[in-house]
Amino acid sequence: MLNHRPLRLAVVVAWLALLQACIYVPRTTQVFDPECQIVANHMVLEEVQVAAIQGCSNQGCVALVVGAGVVSAASAIISGTIVVTGNVAYWFERKAYCRKQP
Repeated sequence: MLNHRPLRLAVVVAWLALLQACIYVPRTTQVFDPECQIVANHMVLEEVQVAAIQGCSNQGCVALVVGAGVVSAASAIISGTIVVTGNVAYWFERKAYCRKQP
């Protein structure tokens, strides 16, 4: 019987290595809305790399990669929630200040 556990662990570590030391932060942008004649705000997620994992070996490397993956996922969830909430608030603000031209 084949044991797929090492293969699964390798796939998980490789996937998490792609996310290593990246966090996601909300960023507000402003664009001119010609329909309403206002400058409208919009939030987006921005990926920021804070560090690279280098020079690790064995279990220490696995722990670092898994930790970086957890931090990356948590920052994406929290920042994503902030972006959705912010965009809803900005949508209401846009509707309140919109001066459509006839």
